[in-house]
Amino acid sequence: MPSFGLKRHKVKGPANPPPVPERIAPRPPAPGGLRIAFLVYRGNPRCGGQGVYTRHLTRELVALGHSVEVFAGQPWPEVDEGVGFTPVPSLDLYRDPDPFRVPHLREFVNSWTTPIAALEFGVMCTAGFPEPWTFSLRARRLLAARMGDFDLIHDNQCLGNGILGMIEDGWPLLTTLHHPITVDRQLALSHAANPWQQFTQRRWFGFLRMQVKVARALTRVVTVSESSKADIADQMHVESSRMTVVPVGVDPTVFRPRDEVSPVPGRIMVTSSSDVPMKGLVPLLEAVAKLRTEREIELVVIGNPRPDGRVAKAIERLDLAPIVHCVSGISDDELACNYAQAQVAVVPSLYEGFSLPAIEAMACGVALVATTGGALPEVVGTDGVTGLLVPPDDPGALAVAIGRLLDDDELRGRLGAAGRERVLGRFTWQVTAAGTAEQYRALMADQDQGNLTAGHETAATPC
Repeated sequence: MPSFGLKRHKVKGPANPPPVPERIAPRPPAPGGLRIAFLVYRGNPRCGGQGVYTRHLTRELVALGHSVEVFAGQPWPEVDEGVGFTPVPSLDLYRDPDPFRVPHLREFVNSWTTPIAALEFGVMCTAGFPEPWTFSLRARRLLAARMGDFDLIHDNQCLGNGILGMIEDGWPLLTTLHHPITVDRQLALSHAANPWQQFTQRRWFGFLRMQVKVARALTRVVTVSESSKADIADQMHVESSRMTVVPVGVDPTVFRPRDEVSPVPGRIMVTSSSDVPMKGLVPLLEAVAKLRTEREIELVVIGNPRPDGRVAKAIERLDLAPIVHCVSGISDDELACNYAQAQVAVVPSLYEGFSLPAIEAMACGVALVATTGGALPEVVGTDGVTGLLVPPDDPGALAVAIGRLLDDDELRGRLGAAGRERVLGRFTWQVTAAGTAEQYRALMADQDQGNLTAGHETAATPC
């Protein structure tokens, strides 16, 4: 909710919005390559897996000879050489350090466009999350003026009403749906402490009605695991026949064992881009508190938990501040070095549609403890062979598994080596790009055959 000048938000951001970056032209396609408009409403890889997916997939698509231009809102994406970029600026209402802010009037006037900016602010003021909806409307207007520049659109889980408009405009379009956000909503509601939190969580996830509506109307949906495919079919009622699994990947030349780096005894590491119950950081902290009574231990958290959030409160409640260290804003190479300094990596999530942190740790040759939430068994592999698997939301089981690895050098080494071998054979960005390009070709074939509608329905107001 916005502060309207109240004391709840004491930190203020810049008086004037940062300048919008210049457009970057994409590299032209090689003979036979496709021209792809790639949409992501929040594109920065420091903000979560969708930004990581955008950066690495687009780079490898360009390496295959395709031309890719990323259309993204704030926080801005990082794109590699050859990948184009067109900014789709919003009011940036959730920016650091002053999320849920009240913009200056001139920001509405300067925003593209003023009516969409007013809609964006209005939804935020009523506790909703407008970005997927308003980004899709802005992107549709931009792309309508560039009908001759692209062969197809790839939507990275925006699923706003404007996506249906793009199809009506004649665009061939597919989406990547990483996992059903219905799971996030269920977990958030289950951890709500009072009726007000229940209300605000339901309101925040109001955009789900829109996303479900749009997803059901698409002819081709890419998802990242068989687990996600089953959950999307079950919870969002998207037909399984219209979904294809293309796993995400990792760069094994960056995420690799670092023989020159010695692991710190007793150090464990977890990566989490968001301070939400689904990531399972509180159960991990409770496991660390138990282990601390038995041995010297420290936890490195790659992420930036909210100062007043559940994780910060748990650290204080468990008196873990001296041994929990949070690191954020680092490069992939620095992240890989942090993995090399850990004896054990942990993915404590209650649910994952895939899990980039799991395959990053495995690619680095670090022994992994993960839960059985969602797709994690599918990603990690066999318990005791490529990692250790425990039930989700079980601090005791986490503590036992972590302690077992800390006490057994041979087991850590064996799991680390087997984990990296599994990643190299299955989960690289080159494999992801090749599988995605196959879906592009199938989408274009659908267009040639006039098979690009899937029960098109008029989209309802999402919020």
